[in-house]
Formats: sequence, structure tokens, C-alpha cells
Amino acid sequence: MKKTRALYLFMLLAMPSQALAAWLEVTGQAQVLESDKAARNNALEDAVYQAILYSGADASSFSHLRPYLSQERNEYQFSGNEVRNVSIVKAKKSGGNYYVTARIDIYPSAKTCHKTQYKKAILISSFTLTAPQHAALGGIYQIGDDYSVMLQRQIERKSQSFVVSGITRVPFRIDQPNTLTMLAEDYDAQYLITGEITDLTSTVDEKLLRDDQYNRQFAVTLEVINGKTGEMLLQKNYREIAQWPFTRVSQVDTKSARFWQSGYGQAVQRTSRNMMLDLETTLACRSSLPEVINIFNDKVQTNVGRIHGVKQGDQLRLWHNAAFIDQQGISRARMVQTEMTLTVERVYDKSSELSVDRADLAGSIQPGDLLTKQITH
Repeated sequence: MKKTRALYLFMLLAMPSQALAAWLEVTGQAQVLESDKAARNNALEDAVYQAILYSGADASSFSHLRPYLSQERNEYQFSGNEVRNVSIVKAKKSGGNYYVTARIDIYPSAKTCHKTQYKKAILISSFTLTAPQHAALGGIYQIGDDYSVMLQRQIERKSQSFVVSGITRVPFRIDQPNTLTMLAEDYDAQYLITGEITDLTSTVDEKLLRDDQYNRQFAVTLEVINGKTGEMLLQKNYREIAQWPFTRVSQVDTKSARFWQSGYGQAVQRTSRNMMLDLETTLACRSSLPEVINIFNDKVQTNVGRIHGVKQGDQLRLWHNAAFIDQQGISRARMVQTEMTLTVERVYDKSSELSVDRADLAGSIQPGDLLTKQITH
């Protein structure tokens, strides 16, 4: 079966009636695929995904569209979604490349969660290899560390709701509450991400009169933990299979563009994109929780700033931290809402300075108190 390459490029044109019509010319980064159907599906998915990001629509909606986009049709209509219509104008294969032209009608909402919340900070743990012997082909023993960096870049470049506060080599598990709390505090992280690469095995596709081809698995698990409570928020498995384009004796550098631009590297990147989209779907509408880190007179310092989306003039409501230890010695989180409103006066990259609207109440504010952004209509 002849391989095809799906290449992506899109162009957006503003249209009347407050709709954003996206004309998508598929001609960008190459990706080796196993069939025309897979090439068409990946090209269409990538085009719709990039159009959503470009228009400012809610990226979490993409996960709901993917099952329908895998159906081979010329037009897709959706209700209850910011993407209303996807029409395939033209699809053709030429010179080993697959081209798709599609029209996508998007109606972005001004009230989606990523537009009304600050970005939430995530700490990523280096992904481990469940079976290091699986990495022998190509000698890709460092792929766990490099996958963590790839996920970090995916979130930093594409996520609407999250920022990465760092990558740690300190391992952690759901049954280590003290370690979780310590890491979350050290990195100012609201969520912690950990995972394992569980399958890198390969199978040989024997070809008559040709060199053997290797098809290689990439399976990875994801766990997302609340850094303040230790609660497990998301567990999911991801799997891709793609052709391994390197020779059996090659030593492959998983930091290199040669690896990540290969068909296998592109498949690995798709899992990181899908992880990021699942984070958006699951956690984007959870409240971001800026924390008071210092008080001086009626000035309050918080641990969120420009990278989280804080702007001068934003108003926030204060919540007192009233955590307590129960009779079993277990720490219980409890927050009490106050009537105090604070206004952002100065914004730095990772912190901001706020003034208390009622200076006579400032004395009751303590480090560890939380803040929530007030939504203006």
C-alpha cells in the first residue's frame, strides 16, 4: 500500500453575521500515514483543531468533534458546539501528498471558561518507562524525559487554560500526600501530572524484495492529581502505532528534529496533543485559585501574574483558608468566602500586587488565603 503524506496549512477569513468562516488549505508539516483514509482523517482533524485555536473558540470542544470527523463524509453539521459546520470543498492526492480544502464555520463564545478564568499552573513529572527493554530498538531510553518536555511545549504553545510551572524528576504517586503537597507548594502548581510509557514494542512487516519495515507501538498513561487535596482528577491511556523509519541498528536521539518530524515522532506528538485536549475538557472550567503569598499594609502579593492572564484592573474576591485537622488526624480543606474585593494594581510575570478595597479589613488576610476572579458582564 502506497504511503501518503498529509501536509497542513490554513487561512482564516472573517465573514459577516458574526461568524468566523475558516478556509483551510492543507499543505503544512509532512506526516507519513498508512492509508489515504488515515491521511484524510488526520489532515481534517489538524485543520479543525488549528482553526479552533486561531478563532479563540473553546479547544475542549474538539474532543467531542473527533469521533464524527473520522466518518468519511463531505459535510459535518454540529449543534450545541462553537463549530457549526465543516464542509469538504476538495480532497486530492498528488505526488504522495494528501490535500484537503475545507470550510469551517465557527461561532466563538465570549463566555467559555478559558476566557473567564486565569490559567492554572501544572507541574509535570518525568514520564517513566514501564519496561526499559522495549526501548532497545533505536536506543531510545531517554524518551520518557523527552516526552515530558514535548508535553510541556504542547501545553505552553497551544493550551488555553494551563501553564507549566516546571518539570520535576522527583517521582510521586497518589498515595504520597505529603510529597504531593510539598511539590505543589514548591512549584506553585494547582495540578500535578505523572505518567508511564507502557509499550514501545515493534512488529516486523516482512516485504518481498524489500527491506523489512517495523511498525512500533507507543502507549502511555496519564494521571492528573489535585495539588492541594491529593485527589485523582483524571486517569487515561493513549495508544498510537506508526512505522519506525530508522534502521534496526540506528541509535536515535529523541531530542532531535529528525525523530520528532518522522512519522513515528508525529504519532507520539499526537498523544501529547490529545492529553492537552483532555486536560482542557476535564479541568478548564474548574476555578483557578490564586493564593496570597505576602501582605504589607493594604497591599497583597499573589502567586499569579502575566503568564496566567492577570491584567491590571482585574477584581478578585478573597476566601479565608479555614483548613482543620479532624479527629482521625486528617487535614481537611475548608474555604470561607469573605466580602472583601481586591483590585490588581501591578502585574509581574508570575506574581501580581493587589490593593484591598476596604483597608480596614486588610488585617484579617493571611498567607494561604485564596482568591477567585470576579466575572464582569
